[in-house]
Amino acid sequence: MSIRVLVADDQEIVRTGLSMILDAQPDIDVVGEAADGRRAVELARRLRPDVCLFDIRMPGLDGIQATRLLAGPTVEDPLAVVVITTFDLDEYVYAALRAGARGFLLKDAGTVLLTQAIHAAANGDALIAPSITARLLDAFAETGPTSAVSQPVEALTDREEQILVAVARGRTNNEIADEFHISLSTVKTHIASLMAKLGARNRVEIAMWAYETRRVKG
Repeated sequence: MSIRVLVADDQEIVRTGLSMILDAQPDIDVVGEAADGRRAVELARRLRPDVCLFDIRMPGLDGIQATRLLAGPTVEDPLAVVVITTFDLDEYVYAALRAGARGFLLKDAGTVLLTQAIHAAANGDALIAPSITARLLDAFAETGPTSAVSQPVEALTDREEQILVAVARGRTNNEIADEFHISLSTVKTHIASLMAKLGARNRVEIAMWAYETRRVKG
């Protein structure tokens, strides 16, 4: 089955370009487009796409607010949202992730990374663009967390600490398996354990906890 995607960006040329790239993929189908956040939320609630691809800066209701309404902690049946931004907007990435975004990319990420992010989000996973991860770490090192950092319900094992850092650096499950010479199923088991111990809903929230606790240095 095709992955149903909703694209929202206030720039028509960008929105059209993203839709054309995604529609050209054999297993992705763009089911709607929106030029502002309010329309994006309205369409998302009506169409229930598998993945929403939102620009951060949009008129009326920005991508962060739209993400919170569709994927925030209080949403009973959250949708998968991938935020797309530019280098100049990195200060918004942390807020987008806290609002429930499942991943984030740069607008010049390219077709391969864009489609990987859509597939990851549709599969309940997340893709963190390595270039943004590095910039986010630098920015976060200067600002720090906005609230007290929650502690895990159970201490992390040494291996979980290693997996935690790898996830925060944007490594995929396959890359983690290769790096630590373990099976893919073992990686998934460790990540599931991390989510349970940290109260995280996905690997993006695992990564944010790693940033907050200074386990990763930029």
